[in-house]
Amino acid sequence: MTVKDVKTILDGSIICGEEYLEKEVHTACGADMMSDVLAFSKNQSVLLTGLCNPQVVRTAEMMDIVCIVFVRGKKPDEGMISLAKERGIALLTTDHRMFSACGLLYEQGLRGGACS
Repeated sequence: MTVKDVKTILDGSIICGEEYLEKEVHTACGADMMSDVLAFSKNQSVLLTGLCNPQVVRTAEMMDIVCIVFVRGKKPDEGMISLAKERGIALLTTDHRMFSACGLLYEQGLRGGACS
């Protein structure tokens, strides 16, 4: 699955990172607690979250996450967008709630990875 596929499945909007739409996404992680994301040890993942602060982008960078999807229509501020651009991370937003967004991706074959 690609970032573009994630965008389509979730009826999402791209905030930044259009150049990364063809990047492969192998697994997904849905969390609002960044400690949970740190326990999730897969790379080339998409992170679904309702948390909107710079720590989300920093955590995503550490975990080699290629795309962050903000659920419930949340939108990051300019500082977060700038940080994501610097780190090469695509940012998307969707109106779906976390549970629904994860379910839609799962239904289309995207799975979560094992925690370490």
